[in-house]
Formats: sequence, C-alpha cells, structure tokens
Amino acid sequence: MPRVFKDNEIVIASHNSGKVTEIGELLKPFGMRAISASNLGLEEPDETGKTFSENAELKAKHAASACSKPALADDSGLCVDLLGGKPGIYSARWAGKDKNFSVGIKRIENEIIDSGETPGGQSAYFICALSLCWEDFYCDTFVGRIDGTLSFPPRGQQGFGYDPIFIPNGFKITFGEMNPKRKHAMSHRASAFKQLVDRCIAINGLK
Repeated sequence: MPRVFKDNEIVIASHNSGKVTEIGELLKPFGMRAISASNLGLEEPDETGKTFSENAELKAKHAASACSKPALADDSGLCVDLLGGKPGIYSARWAGKDKNFSVGIKRIENEIIDSGETPGGQSAYFICALSLCWEDFYCDTFVGRIDGTLSFPPRGQQGFGYDPIFIPNGFKITFGEMNPKRKHAMSHRASAFKQLVDRCIAINGLK
C-alpha cells in the first residue's frame, strides 16, 4: 500500500506553539492541514535520544502511534561553538520547566562570560531535524542547518526561543527582528523541510 496523507492532515508532534506555527506555514502551500499534538491531548514523550535526529524520530513515532495518522516532528536547537555545541539537544531544557527562553539565553551568556570570552559575536548555528513518520512507523528524517553569530543583549520580538540572540550570516538583524516570512524562507527548519518535500514530491499532498 502506498503511503498517502489521509484527508490532507498531518499531526505536528510538538507542544511548542512557535514550532507548530512555523511548520504549519511551511505546509500551507501544499494544502496540508496541521494538527498539533497538544490539540489532540497527546503527552510529550521523554526525549532520550542523543542526537537531534533520534529525538525527532522518537517524537514522530510516538504521535503516529497514538493517533494513527502521519506525524511530523521537529527537534531543533542552538549550538554555540565556544561551548562545545551546547545547548544543542538540550536547548529547550536550558529554558527550564516553564520553557522560559530568557532563562536559557541568560545561561548561554553567563557560560560564555565564565569562559573568559565576550558573548556578542560568538559563532553559533541552529540545527533542525525533521522526521516524518507514517502509521507503519517508517520514518524519513532530514537535517537543516543555518550558521550565524550571537547578539547580546537580545533583540526583537519576532520568532521564538533563541531567535532574539541569533544573527544569520550575511545579515545584521536577529531572527527576532526579522519578518517571519523571510525567516521561514531561509531557516534551518526551512532547509530540512525543503529536503522532505524533495523526497516526498510524489506523495499525495506534497506535489
């Protein structure tokens, strides 16, 4: 049996409203309706993977199993070169139990200062692993990356998470200051999504 989207619906296996909104915007041109895991009352699985890809697949499989629909999961984070790639897969956890990213931003700043360096201008990159899982638990996973530098203090009210401290290479403004449509066209998530579309070009709903 071919893998197809039923009723052009796909579950976004995330309780992060910012991620759900961004992925939903990426899906709109293909006539897909995004349903968030939180709206379906799905619990968040423990992220026990050691890589972005492992965690994305874990979350996608959990959602596909729970609702018997294709599920798309994102695992993404900010990696700071000076900090050995941290916070990386722990980006959300650095924001604390309440997912207050100002806490995570302050921690990054403090750890850079503790290392004896200046926080602003440090090289960093965002990684996004995007995993599409079907009802039979077959997964396709794609990884996108965008490089840039850090800005302190944080700037801008757009986006979410660590966007206010990240300036993509070639720009002078942070993701937090950038028009969302412009960010969606160039982000780590957009890169991973383009790879997914290229792979699934013949699937009903992505053509």
